[in-house]
Amino acid sequence: MFSSRLGLILTTIGAAVGTGNIWRFPREAAANGGGSFMIGWLLFLFAWSIPLLMAEFAIGKKTRLGTIGSMRDMAGRNWTWMGMWMVWVGVAVGFYYAVVMGWTIRYFWVALSGDINLATDTEATTQLWNDFIHGSPLEVVMFQLIAVTISGLIVYGGISGIERANTILIPCLVSFLIVAMIYPFILNPSGAATGLRFLFIPQWEYLFRGETWIRALTQSAWSTSAGFGMAITYAVAMKKKEDIALNAFLTGLGNNSVSLIAGVAVLGTIFAMSDTTADGLEAVEAGSSGLTFVHLTALFASMPGGRLMGAIFFLAMSFAALTSMIATIEIAARNFVDMGWERNKAVKYICVAVALCGLPSAYSLEFLDNQDFVWGTGLIVSGLMVAVVVMKFGTSEFRATFINTKYSDIYIGKWWEYIIRYAFPIEFAVVFGFFIYEKLQDGSHSPIAGMDLGMFTILTMVFQWLIIIALFAFYFNDRVADEIRAGPLTVAEAEEV
Repeated sequence: MFSSRLGLILTTIGAAVGTGNIWRFPREAAANGGGSFMIGWLLFLFAWSIPLLMAEFAIGKKTRLGTIGSMRDMAGRNWTWMGMWMVWVGVAVGFYYAVVMGWTIRYFWVALSGDINLATDTEATTQLWNDFIHGSPLEVVMFQLIAVTISGLIVYGGISGIERANTILIPCLVSFLIVAMIYPFILNPSGAATGLRFLFIPQWEYLFRGETWIRALTQSAWSTSAGFGMAITYAVAMKKKEDIALNAFLTGLGNNSVSLIAGVAVLGTIFAMSDTTADGLEAVEAGSSGLTFVHLTALFASMPGGRLMGAIFFLAMSFAALTSMIATIEIAARNFVDMGWERNKAVKYICVAVALCGLPSAYSLEFLDNQDFVWGTGLIVSGLMVAVVVMKFGTSEFRATFINTKYSDIYIGKWWEYIIRYAFPIEFAVVFGFFIYEKLQDGSHSPIAGMDLGMFTILTMVFQWLIIIALFAFYFNDRVADEIRAGPLTVAEAEEV
């Protein structure tokens, strides 16, 4: 069990906070109308993320099982495969996310060792990045293995080890980001203030663009890990008297607070150190890896004390990636433990699988990008599955039985039911449709002659999804359902917890 609510909340915030909070959120906000984007982003925190987190916390606390057992016990035996889908998608994301975490560790070393001082413009940092990614594949693999090993060692220690790690990592992460946020205002207050304007002041014309709202929704959905199985997994170790609604609010608000701090730090640095506003906008539009490992690296190299600031920034990114990788491995480990495996054995097998299956992403950015779309979109489907389970159980009964309990600190009204029952399916359809539409606009060449890359990516997504769903639904469903221990807990066991 978690020793305290603080430990639980820091752990769930850690699972939610990842590299996307640091390199994706500032870019999306600045490119989509600043304050206009923020309006939608905050709205969808309450219209997507927090309602789903409530559902997940309630399911995990009720069943005391991981995603597979939870889906079996809440939706019925024939729906066990949905829990397997959630595990698989989370681990599949971990295949390439470990590679990304390795990048952040490597660049922490680049800053700490002083190599960053050799790359004071974007041409030099582009060369530094290309030499690493394309010229040293074994080095990429080495840092990927370091990322998997560190994450596995923490999960190996169980919930107590995960809790201890997050109670250290999250305060350190926030502290590092605060330092990175303040420093640009010391160097160039007016330039840093320009970054603030791009982040917070609404550009009202964007408020009436559908893409702004969709971007805000996708950022909120991915950033909080709502519907991904994280909250189900950690709620297994939630104390009996913990309030589900309050914990969901704290997790969502905590994650968004980290995003805001990171946004100010990143955009403040970019505009404080760029010669012109146009140069700053060019950096913002460079994509996640280009923004972080090319433009920001060059800015750190050119600023006074940049070696130290670069080390602090990339260490913060490494911590953000680590807390998410811990959750990824724990989601899978929890389900193997439910099937009777020893935790140490389960963690070893999972880490070996993550390391081996991540090798194609380590060797090829094109493969990594493909898998990011395939399984990143799959995470949205996992969120839909959680909502389906709630609706199948009955949204009114679910709210009354599992959320508004005698231990609740916050009473949740019928608005939650309307979001799950009506708003969420519409939001899912809009986001999923937008992903497909956006990908179809990619007219670059695919590995298959005569086919656009967008169509190729969508076809690979459909192909992989069909294989996984067919295996889980028709072959493994009954086998795995039999292996998961019995649940829910008896009254006596629940009272003891």
